[in-house]
Amino acid sequence: MSVSRHPVALRLERQVGGATKLLATVMALPLVDGIFPALVVAGVMGSAAGVVETGILIFGGSATIAVILAEMDGSRREMATSVLLIGAVIVPVAAIEAAFAPTLRGFLELAIFERFAGLVILSIAAKTASAEFGEYLPSPAVIIGLGLVASFDPSGFAVETSTEYVVNGTAAAAIGVGFALAVALMSPHLRGRVDIDRFRFGSAVALGVLALPILLRPFGLMQTEVPIALAVLGVTALFAYDPNAEGVGAAVGDSDDESSDDEAAEGGSDRDDDADDPDDSDEDVDSTVPDSSDRPAETPGDPGGLVDDDVAVAGDDGDGEEPANPFTEDDSRAPWL
Repeated sequence: MSVSRHPVALRLERQVGGATKLLATVMALPLVDGIFPALVVAGVMGSAAGVVETGILIFGGSATIAVILAEMDGSRREMATSVLLIGAVIVPVAAIEAAFAPTLRGFLELAIFERFAGLVILSIAAKTASAEFGEYLPSPAVIIGLGLVASFDPSGFAVETSTEYVVNGTAAAAIGVGFALAVALMSPHLRGRVDIDRFRFGSAVALGVLALPILLRPFGLMQTEVPIALAVLGVTALFAYDPNAEGVGAAVGDSDDESSDDEAAEGGSDRDDDADDPDDSDEDVDSTVPDSSDRPAETPGDPGGLVDDDVAVAGDDGDGEEPANPFTEDDSRAPWL
């Protein structure tokens, strides 16, 4: 990618291609591989804080920011339109999947399935933090499939729906779309000022914090309503944002201009020195140019016999190294210069 080497976004970019398709794939991935239904069944969205955490970290997250800031082009209106079109598909699908969550709970042993749901979040966090480490981990769909097999209990099967699950699931998807929309609208200001890789690592930590209460629930640890993952994400956003940055393109241009100015200044100083003392330069040239009658015969390694021993000794800095051949380094200069 042009700015960030986000592991998840890079892998999907090779498969789908195109900024809008890539963003749609990143935001719809939790619905496709079963992460979102697993979190609904595990009861992660049982509170307002859980809904917000799921929306920002699962549907939004660092991959969404990386795609919007590093890949999407066009005006803010065009980018916002693309995000809204993607949200028009994601939100209804999330509502449908959330509606069938009680049915899944009916034939699953939740105490077992919740642990697999926590492992899914940890797997996503590891893949977000490191692509190399994520290659050795199974995909989220595989982990969820193993969880379904391990916790399957057909005795309690019943087709049920729940208004609470539908509302919470729809709200989480809407929050994720709203987060992506806010990033798209602020992209001219955020692009070049947000360190995407730093935000990516912070998002991985926040995902790990989100998974810990699920994994430690059987032991009665970290059972709190405080949105710790949101706090971690807020601190991450604070450290990843640099208001004094000039943007990627501006930074490159400024460095080029500075280097060209430095070169011009150095060249100007050299020319000024030469212009201030023309007699000295003439005397140096005259003193170093041998007479035609005193020039030695042409020998190998001394083209044209123009460089004598005195010039060679004068070019030695005293460190024992032979001077560079002027004809090989810069043919535009005479050897006695």
